[in-house]
Amino acid sequence: MDWLFNGLPIHVLLVHFVVIVVPLAALCLVLSMFWPAARRRLGIVTPLLALAALISVPLTTQAGEALEEQVEETALTEIHTKMGEDLLPWAIATFVVAVLVWGWFRYFTGDGRYAKRIDSRPVRLTITIVLALAVVVVAIGSVYTVIVIGESGAKSVWDSRIG
Repeated sequence: MDWLFNGLPIHVLLVHFVVIVVPLAALCLVLSMFWPAARRRLGIVTPLLALAALISVPLTTQAGEALEEQVEETALTEIHTKMGEDLLPWAIATFVVAVLVWGWFRYFTGDGRYAKRIDSRPVRLTITIVLALAVVVVAIGSVYTVIVIGESGAKSVWDSRIG
């Protein structure tokens, strides 16, 4: 694959999608966990956004690796390339936690199909707390990683042109 679109490296286009969809999935995940009205409105949208993020991250990474072969290698591009690999585990975690949160509130709480199978209030509370902690960690980790990777990419492109 030549990883170009209209003569431009597709990495440049895909990066913008990742920069939007990963934080948006994290935001929807936090809203789904802590705000019942948002949870009802978002429903399956949150796991679907997280899936879009999960699919886009390795595509963007591959496109970036193809771009790396076409540009001059510098210390900054090496740093950015190495950091780019850090986002996939966060995207996977965001997707898994989004599916767990959606499934938990849809099927195991309130009037959910399997709510009566977990009749112990302490067990339900423990699971909800563990999910809440996972949501906070995943949301902060994924957004922070996107910011750090994006900043390193911007430095690798613009540092020699401006500074």
